[in-house]
Amino acid sequence: MIDAHIHLEQYDQAVLEDMLSGLPGQGIDGLIAVSMNLESSVRTLELARRAPGLIKPAYGYHPEQPVPEEAELAALLRFIEEHAAHMAAVGEIGLPYYSRAEALERGLPFEMEPYIRLLDTLLGAAAQLGKPVVLHAVYEDALTACDLLDKHGIRDAHFHWFKGPEEAVARMIERGYYISFTPDIVYEPEIQALARRYPPELVMAETDGPWPFEGPFAGRLTHPAMIRDAAAAWGALHGYSPAQAEALLSANTARFFRLYESTGSLE
Repeated sequence: MIDAHIHLEQYDQAVLEDMLSGLPGQGIDGLIAVSMNLESSVRTLELARRAPGLIKPAYGYHPEQPVPEEAELAALLRFIEEHAAHMAAVGEIGLPYYSRAEALERGLPFEMEPYIRLLDTLLGAAAQLGKPVVLHAVYEDALTACDLLDKHGIRDAHFHWFKGPEEAVARMIERGYYISFTPDIVYEPEIQALARRYPPELVMAETDGPWPFEGPFAGRLTHPAMIRDAAAAWGALHGYSPAQAEALLSANTARFFRLYESTGSLE
């Protein structure tokens, strides 16, 4: 299988080495490694250079942090352009739902416009380069993201670990956008309901590691092999065997990220 969304560069180095060496025996042969910012993107590139057949890098700026200074954003855009030939997608990018909710809960102001401009800029870069995008855009933010995707004519969009209103779900399905399910599909009724609703041909599996999970995964380090649990739970909702679910979700992931296409050098 292919983990459609993981933050590899955030793992402890010793843990990462052990984890990567064991993946072939655990049925995992691909990792879409997303990035948080320029520094994170550089680390992701270095990891991909060490395991080019296994790690497929994505470069971007995660929205749940302060908006970058103009010089940093310019440097990130140059980095993305320079390494576009081999990257799987522009990501992780999106809008800061959780930061905004936390600020508002504390009675603090939160300015969304800079984040919308940032996402607009990064989507523009992806459109120019012809690359898929990996989005952090949940609940009502998904509608804003959809507006910007329409603006740039982007159809290859992956809303990772998505939750949102029916209006957003219907629009995303109509546009053919992909979503992915994490191991929380095993124990979260809200996620299970979305899984029943979303077309199987537009679904992938991810861990978002090292983010931890609850239920049967409580206290365990998030591992790419957990996508097999997510696939089995998703498959059960649709009447697929675990093997059928794994094959379908893997094919979807390879198709979305164009993993069958040749890529440029990581140098």
